[in-house]
Amino acid sequence: MTEQDRQGGSPEGGHHAPRPSAQLDYRGAGVDIEAGDALVEAIKPLAGATKRSGVMGGLGGFGALFDLKAAGFIDPVLVSTTDGVGTKLKIAIETGLHETVGIDLVAMCVNDLVVQGAEPLFFLDYFATGKLSVGQARTVIAGIASGCHEAGCALVGGETAEMPGMYQNDDYDLAGFAVGAAERGALLPRGVAAGDVILGLASAGVHSNGFSLVRRIVQESGLSWTQAAPFAPGQTLGDALMSPTRIYVPALLALHRAGLLKAAAHITGGGLPGNLPRVLPEGTRAVLQASWPMPPVFAWLAQAGGVASEEMLRVFNCGIGMALVVADADAAINLLEARGETVSRIGVIEAAEGAASVRIDLPDGWLS
Repeated sequence: MTEQDRQGGSPEGGHHAPRPSAQLDYRGAGVDIEAGDALVEAIKPLAGATKRSGVMGGLGGFGALFDLKAAGFIDPVLVSTTDGVGTKLKIAIETGLHETVGIDLVAMCVNDLVVQGAEPLFFLDYFATGKLSVGQARTVIAGIASGCHEAGCALVGGETAEMPGMYQNDDYDLAGFAVGAAERGALLPRGVAAGDVILGLASAGVHSNGFSLVRRIVQESGLSWTQAAPFAPGQTLGDALMSPTRIYVPALLALHRAGLLKAAAHITGGGLPGNLPRVLPEGTRAVLQASWPMPPVFAWLAQAGGVASEEMLRVFNCGIGMALVVADADAAINLLEARGETVSRIGVIEAAEGAASVRIDLPDGWLS
């Protein structure tokens, strides 16, 4: 999982480069191979704890193998996703709170898999930094392993790139890659029609989108990350905003396998208006009533930043991390609540002309 030296050999054409005044090595250039090797050893138990049926081999090879037949699939279609954590990483870096960004990374990928009816199978990560801190990187990857365990997928490999000059000080970046599978006849969405009910699954807060605006609002407010969060008693602002993205995979797979799920939309950047139409057929409209319970962070962001309601809905999840389209709402709610989800009836599907759309009716004083 470490970056290997890919530098070229001696100069071509018989010309000789000037001899350096002192002997150079890779560590002197800013890359510590031994630290990378130490990280691989440190995370092997973390990855091993996520092993599931279908995984072949372990860390250390040039690629990871997965046996779909051993995982129980008969006629599978593969589904793949990739995502990052965005500028939420800046808060992690500035506060030293690295424990949960790995969960965010996994959630952003596997939640996109499950809305297509796919079971997440395996995950790979990319961790890039200017100067590798084994402790910091292990903490981040421990979060990734935790997210994989929650989603039921295996952490089968990744890449750790130490790139001095590209990243400064303690900066690092993350990317995640997930692969899932669904039986050919079980892909979503399917059968959405007028009269279907839209359910919303509660978010844990901002999740992993809109943090450039969040950070700007915090800057304008004059608050520091270590001060008390105005919207979360007993927590610092940094701790409250680092609450990780919820992983909805177990509940949604159970709902889908029970035959109760027609469509699902992961509410990320673009909010409900931008994501729900992606899973609706032409000739339909989602009509939502914005009366669901909302984490207090959103009212604080709107008020502290003077952000209009329409912009809040376009940038943030506003309390709904996943929107579901179902026909039998009572059965779906019972199943989801039994699996620990907080569920709200948030709207219905109506017939409408043209491309799929969303209308959100806001009550007076919403977010005030």
